[in-house]
Amino acid sequence: MAPAESTHQPAAPQAQGASPALSPSDQLKQLVGGAWVTQMIHVAAELGVADQLACGERPVQELAEACGAGEDGLFRLLRGLASLGIFEETAPRQFALTPLAELLRSDHPQSLRQFARLVGDEHYLGWADLLHSVRSGEGAFRHRYGMSVFEWYQQNPRRGAIFDGAMGDHSRAQIEALLASYDFSGINHLVDVGGGQGLLLQKVLAAYPDLRGTVFDQPQVVAPVAVPPMAVPQELAGRLVLQGGDFFAAVPAGADAYFADAYLLKHIIHDWGDEDCLRILGQIRAVMAPGARVLVVEQVISPGNAPFPGKLLDLNMLVMTEGGRERTPSEYASLLAKAGLSLQRIVPTPSPVSVVEAVAA
Repeated sequence: MAPAESTHQPAAPQAQGASPALSPSDQLKQLVGGAWVTQMIHVAAELGVADQLACGERPVQELAEACGAGEDGLFRLLRGLASLGIFEETAPRQFALTPLAELLRSDHPQSLRQFARLVGDEHYLGWADLLHSVRSGEGAFRHRYGMSVFEWYQQNPRRGAIFDGAMGDHSRAQIEALLASYDFSGINHLVDVGGGQGLLLQKVLAAYPDLRGTVFDQPQVVAPVAVPPMAVPQELAGRLVLQGGDFFAAVPAGADAYFADAYLLKHIIHDWGDEDCLRILGQIRAVMAPGARVLVVEQVISPGNAPFPGKLLDLNMLVMTEGGRERTPSEYASLLAKAGLSLQRIVPTPSPVSVVEAVAA
């Protein structure tokens, strides 16, 4: 599991015709006001406005009644979002979806509704204490809530379900990019360590019919996948195993007499500081068969000033976790070496994530 990524504020669309570039002052004011946009999108996602517009445009009076909102407030919210290209006022006080607003529908194949609900709530409040984290190094979430984010989700299962949904929403594009960039052929058995409810591994197995796999995560995470409607697809029966456990204590060496010859960790290592990462990697190193690989899927930070989502995600890890961070290639090489592993290569993908491939040293 991984706390969600921060996103850039969308710039307001330019009026038709030539427009002068924003002055540095206006650019900075627009960026400072990004918190307003985060909350606007979050509220629209919480209210389910896009779901109510799935069948076509509707007057705000009807929308307010359907969403449980005040008509005046909802109108002002949608007018503001429409100025950013999210929703469109098609007639006075009547709104419709735009391509951006479509992504807030619960049933959209690339839905980001749960992601918007996540970032605008406990993540948003955690970021309000970023100054504390920068000064002290302590996670802002713990400072505000008195516990780790993972403990908090266990105590708040409704929000935990939103977190799980947001991680699934967020992962879809990365899974496509991963499958397009990394060749899993030649692997007989793949263990997805901290693999959640198996979305990634199911996609990999579907693309590689000779591959077998194990999803390994906390028992309460994998348990729902054993029963309908979340059960493993019939076409993967016999090839996919679900196993509960604690990756700090042990990881599976394989299943059904197959040794795992690759261990996949997607958005796991960045959740933890070096000491905890070495505990996880040490459990894997202890059971690796000869020739096995470790595949760490994360946003790898390159030097320089170029924009990169991982630089913002790194701050999110400072805020939300106990020592989590994004790492540079040299930091990965050092971390892996301490775990008895050797960095072989870093494979970029069309998405921000890369595959950091390692073998036993």
